[in-house]
Amino acid sequence: MKRRMRTPEPMAISEAELITLTQGLDDLHHDVGMPAMRAAVDRWTDEIRTSRRGFLLGAGAVVGGAVLAACSTSSSPSTTTMGGSGTTTAKLSGDLAVAALAASLENLAVAAYGDVLTAASAGKLGTVPPAVGTFVTTVKAQHAQHAQAWNSAITAAGHPAVTGPDKALVPTVDTAFAKVTDVGRAAKLALMLEDIAGATYQSAVSAVKAKSSIQVAASIQPVELQHAAILNFVLGQYPVPNAFSPVAGARTLSDYTG
Repeated sequence: MKRRMRTPEPMAISEAELITLTQGLDDLHHDVGMPAMRAAVDRWTDEIRTSRRGFLLGAGAVVGGAVLAACSTSSSPSTTTMGGSGTTTAKLSGDLAVAALAASLENLAVAAYGDVLTAASAGKLGTVPPAVGTFVTTVKAQHAQHAQAWNSAITAAGHPAVTGPDKALVPTVDTAFAKVTDVGRAAKLALMLEDIAGATYQSAVSAVKAKSSIQVAASIQPVELQHAAILNFVLGQYPVPNAFSPVAGARTLSDYTG
């Protein structure tokens, strides 16, 4: 039995329009989004390092007092073992747990856009206009920068960076990607990820506590919404379908598997 060929889904906008939208996206990201994100991350990491330094100094005083007390009550040698790496292994909580979830979601987006580029290079998506490659490359880089921003806070707290994707969402993305055979279907997959990211950041703004971590989430979310708006244009859909950013579909901390 012959396999029925799918009709390619064309772009609803011209290459020139996509190039213009991508350039505007990148200009706004570098001129507004990145400076705001970096300033917020710097404030957050400074707060974390200050808090952690105070905790370690306090812990050192407690341990020192315990050692002195042991020495005064025992004549036999004693050994106190302490981790020297400075890296904690405790489970992340609070704002750092949100940061880990966000980083894993950004990593998943980076991987998905990378897979689209690979498929396009291999000729698996049919004819791919150069403007599409430029857009995908630009957005992939922005997601990588967002992941790095969240990881800056995580590593400042002494935890290892989150380098893997959102494992709970990977099966959904893999299933959707198996159906990607052209630019239109690739855009639908990307839009799904951007909508989830936008909803997750909207939820994160109210989930995190520190002003600086709220500012990180608030500086990244508009970029994700811009990605979604351009993808809606590509698909011939209204670019801003919701008057207010929804939280439906947001990733939850309970779904984060590390």
